[in-house]
Amino acid sequence: MAADSDEGTTSGPAASDGGINKNTKSGAELLVQVPVVDVQSDNFKEMWPSLLLAIKTASFVAVDTELSGLGDRKSLLNQCIEERYKAVCHAARTRSILSLGLACFKKQPAKGEHTYLAQVFNLTLLCMEEYVIEPKSVQFLVQHGFNFNQQYAQGIPYHKGNDKGDESQTQSVRTLFLELIRARRPLVLHNGLIDLVFLYQNFYAHLPESLGTFTADLCEMFPAGIYDTKYAAEFHARFVASYLEYAFRKCERENGKQRAAGSPHLTLEFCSYPSSMRTHIDYRCCMPPETHRTHPTNVCDKFSAYGWCPLGPQCPQSHNIDLIIDIDEAVLEDKRRRRRRREKRRRALMSQPGTQTAEVEESPPTKQVCGDGLKTEEVEQKVAEDETVDQPDSQQGHKNDSETELKATGSETADMTISEVPGGQVSSNQVPGDGLHRAGFDAFMTGYVIAYVGVSQEPQPCGTGPWLPECHNKVYLSGKAVPLTVAKSQFSRSSKAHNQKMKLAWGSG
Repeated sequence: MAADSDEGTTSGPAASDGGINKNTKSGAELLVQVPVVDVQSDNFKEMWPSLLLAIKTASFVAVDTELSGLGDRKSLLNQCIEERYKAVCHAARTRSILSLGLACFKKQPAKGEHTYLAQVFNLTLLCMEEYVIEPKSVQFLVQHGFNFNQQYAQGIPYHKGNDKGDESQTQSVRTLFLELIRARRPLVLHNGLIDLVFLYQNFYAHLPESLGTFTADLCEMFPAGIYDTKYAAEFHARFVASYLEYAFRKCERENGKQRAAGSPHLTLEFCSYPSSMRTHIDYRCCMPPETHRTHPTNVCDKFSAYGWCPLGPQCPQSHNIDLIIDIDEAVLEDKRRRRRRREKRRRALMSQPGTQTAEVEESPPTKQVCGDGLKTEEVEQKVAEDETVDQPDSQQGHKNDSETELKATGSETADMTISEVPGGQVSSNQVPGDGLHRAGFDAFMTGYVIAYVGVSQEPQPCGTGPWLPECHNKVYLSGKAVPLTVAKSQFSRSSKAHNQKMKLAWGSG
């Protein structure tokens, strides 16, 4: 919710104490409470003004979806991107969006260059047309806290494809998506091609047949740019892994180091919500990494590399993201030491007359995983279920990961301002590290990653170029060394359905 809402549903941001609000019983225990506002059919109209205000005043909006399935997995990794697009289109036409996460990040320049007010919403949806729902999707979602009884009882109804009649005056998810377009804010996603296709088909219009027309439409829909945090994590930040949970936690830890060092760092604030809204607020409880962490079990290699494990919570090995990052950092530090020793020996040899050595360029870091990796059919998917594929740039070779991250650990407090949360407001089933899977919190993690990436970017003077130019309009593509560039080519035209929606959005024609 917006802090300055006229609806009286929120108060201002929680008070900041140097970027930290300590809600502790002991000096060692620090918690961050990320409030996620649940929006359903019973409170959608009540929340409508606050949703609009949060979107319109945001500096950027991060989006995530939970889907009912994706269909044929092999087609989603077709080497021909046009064929891959057609496969995702087929899934979007036959499946549905079960929930939509929105995270609106609003810059607070008076409080610091990298301070944001974050407002997070989780919209439970119900498609009113027939759609396919895949058993594995249901199984995964139920295991991670998704309530299908609540979805069918309280899901916000919507229909897919083109508009039916005059919908511009209604309070609907389709109109909310149109308001997001009208806001002209940067749109942020993680591994976003599938999300973009589903959002278009479910809330906007029938999908165009060609990828070129689709990207041409996207350029006009989101002129401020589309940003993909998987691309940012892998190609810009050069993280060893880029599944969402890993990227989020890695950014949190690095941000904490920068704050401790007095360097530029990200600071977040959240709204304080009145007691009358307690039933609709889900506080995501996050914890800092342990100062002295023991290693009682081995790390699961598959989860470490892919963000997914076939055994799920029954796996006897650790899925702890902090432990995984600790090990990755130790491996990288060991490589740095070896590189320094090699460089020292090379210089010693070079100092001897008549000795020459060849320069050897090291490839980017990559995980070493036992076994043969995941099978070909275990391909990448945004649907909240089991198997996916992550394949970084050509130097690193093929590597699988899951974009249906189980949130195994919590977050650091040094970079966030937290709300004062009465004990009764924290969800009774919410335990740090319980792995609950929600579109709202995933959208928050996505927004956090891009906000952190923005800390390291040089600020762009007004009118000189896009925000974060290195990541602007670049969407991650599995198995490809280059991203999908969202651009309108001279050979592509916008679709007819899109042109009609643009007229509706801007009141022309």
